[in-house]
Amino acid sequence: MITKENVLKAIENINHPAIDLSLVELGIVKNVELEKNTAKITFALPFPNIPIVDMLINMIKQPIIALGVKFEETIVLMTEEEKQRFLMLEESAWKGM
Repeated sequence: MITKENVLKAIENINHPAIDLSLVELGIVKNVELEKNTAKITFALPFPNIPIVDMLINMIKQPIIALGVKFEETIVLMTEEEKQRFLMLEESAWKGM
């Protein structure tokens, strides 16, 4: 039986391609829920129309599917507070693509 903890463990160390921090640490993966056999992931983006959003989603989707569960995503915009935290972390850990 897959648990929410299994899902979190599978994605906790997936780093952003241009920032040397995980998507979880950056707040991009905002929420993880497990309902029946489906992992429901909420992605919070700092700005609309981020060009690499599909890449970020697929980076999280693949290890979840490998666990044998279904994947659903929801995309929201970060709150102003979340965005400021993201920008501070981005500046401190930027590595470029």
